Parts: sequence; C-alpha cells; structure tokens
Amino acid sequence: MPHLVCGTYRIDLVRPVIMAIINMTPDSFSGDGLAGQGVAEALARAEQALEAGAGILDVGGESTRPGSPPVSDAEEIERVVPVVERLTGLGVPISVDTMKPAVMTAALAAGASLINDVNGLRASGALAALAASGAGVCVMHMQGIPGTMQVAPVYGDVVGEVMEFLEARVSALKAAGVARARICLDPGFGFGKALEHNLALLRSLKRFEALGFPLLVGLSRKSMLGQITGQPVDKRMVASAVGAVLAVEQGARILRVHDVEATRDALRVWEAFNAGA
Repeated sequence: MPHLVCGTYRIDLVRPVIMAIINMTPDSFSGDGLAGQGVAEALARAEQALEAGAGILDVGGESTRPGSPPVSDAEEIERVVPVVERLTGLGVPISVDTMKPAVMTAALAAGASLINDVNGLRASGALAALAASGAGVCVMHMQGIPGTMQVAPVYGDVVGEVMEFLEARVSALKAAGVARARICLDPGFGFGKALEHNLALLRSLKRFEALGFPLLVGLSRKSMLGQITGQPVDKRMVASAVGAVLAVEQGARILRVHDVEATRDALRVWEAFNAGA
C-alpha cells in the first residue's frame, strides 16, 4: 500500500489526498494570502479546509510566484512558526513550504511534519536540517529561481530532464540518511516551464512511477490554466478541479490546492466513475 511517513503520521495514499494551501504572504499569486491577518484567521482557514476534505495543511510564508522577491529568514519565520504551532493541534500533518534551512529548522521545532521545498533541498544546510528530523519531504523541480524562472525556459526533453533531476535529489536525500518512505516528488508545474512543458509533464506523469515515490502535483489556479481557458486567477476553480482529476488519472497521490471542496467533489465523481471498472 502506498504511504508517506511524516514524523508521527503515516499518510495513506491508496486514495488521493488533498493538501490545502494556507498562504501567510502578502503577495500570493492566487490572491488568498493571509499576511497581517494573524493566527486566528489562518486557523479558521485551516479548519474550513479540513471540514471540506483536506488531509494535509501546507503553510507558506514566502511567495514563489514568477517574479517574486525573496524575504528574509526572520520575516518568513515570523509569518510561519506561530501558525504551525497553532495548527499542530488539529491532528493532521502540517507541511511548510520553504526553501530556507533556517525556516525548516524553526518550523520542524514548532511541530511541522513535512517540508515542501520548491528548490529541491539544494540550499546549503537544507539536507542536514531535514535529515535530522523524522519529517517527510516533498522534493520539487524548478528551473532557475522564482524571480526569473518564467523568462524563456528551455528544455530538450522536459520529462526526462525533470525525472533526472528528481532522481539525483532522491540520491542526495538517501545519502543524507532520509528514509525513502519519507520522500515524495513534485515535477514543479509552472516553475521554470512554458505551457508546452507543463502539458508534456501532465501527459507523462505515469512515467514518474518508475522512480518509485508518491507524486505530489500542484496545478491549482496556475497561469497554465489561465493560458488554456483565458480566465483570470480568481475564475480558475473549474479548470483546477479538472486538472486535479487528470493528474490523479496519471498517478498523482497528493494534490496541493486552493479550492478544497471543489477538488473533493471532482475526486468523488472520478472515484464513483471508476468504482465498477
């Protein structure tokens, strides 16, 4: 049975699991950032997500949208740690979306059980910070850095290159002492990829099963969906739900989303359709 170990949690991935986004940023591309609104608002958002069907909560304190500026370690910790401390009492794994080893260390000490790193734990000290804990980790592929990643990204074979990168990062994690049961992978939709690259990855997700790790996919509200539909970010819920189902059809086990209820309902239809298959 597929599963992911995150500290004291063992996440059953026989059925797809929804990861709800809790943005503690002022500049989230999706317009749902809670910076300045406090821990109480984050708790309310998290409780709504759990009631709607989320199984993991993903807290972020730094936007990684294309063109986004970095924030300091101290500012990101200030945004994230109080929220993590409050959400750990909800009885589900708390993930922290960060590239910074100092933020990882602080978040893990506050009770986070999963580190979601868009930089693939390439920063100096990131592997050590993660390995010293029992937390799970999501390793994502990103070409370039958030500030410039969408400036004419180029690949010879996007699927092969992303797989090669993820395989190399898994090797680094295992060499650092991270058990394979703690690892999941994310191909990084929208992170240094044009529309044709994103679609090629979506069509070929099943190839990633050869790597032997659960696959996390984040398509929610992303610009690729806007390019396809012509809809602004606040009107991409339907496209996001469709994308989630397509990703699950291709083998994704964890879906990182903004719209939990819509994703849950889409998955219920998909599961009912396949029940007699």
